Amino acid sequence: MTDLHLADPAATEAFGAALAAHVRPGDVVTLRGDLGAGKTSIARGLLAALGLAGEAPSPSFAIVQSYDPPEVRLPVLHVDLYRIDDPDELAELGLDEALSDTLLLVEWPERAPGYWPQALALTLSPAPDGGRILTADVPASWTPRWPI
Repeated sequence: MTDLHLADPAATEAFGAALAAHVRPGDVVTLRGDLGAGKTSIARGLLAALGLAGEAPSPSFAIVQSYDPPEVRLPVLHVDLYRIDDPDELAELGLDEALSDTLLLVEWPERAPGYWPQALALTLSPAPDGGRILTADVPASWTPRWPI
């Protein structure tokens, strides 16, 4: 595991933008942290760097927000599991079918424990200075692409 200090929301979005240079279809990136920790900021930075014009909405109510070329460089499903009460509900979302050719960005992955064991697991927690500490659990498939 590695830790990175993100001083402010702009640094959090910038990390997401830097991450965009390293993602590819079939990747899963999970984003953990309390409400307001910066999960959606990372996703927005990543999506903007992949070519999305305008600000990406939080998928809290839609649960899954999809982005496809030419809107972005590669297909992306931005998933927010905050409102998922039972991991069995995931089957209805069709995420397994998307894994071969789509990047999955998953907020609140703890709502589906063990569902994505090979994910790049990013956790955001408050830093004493008001920034964020990003902790990355880097799987073998990401080792050649890490650190960012």
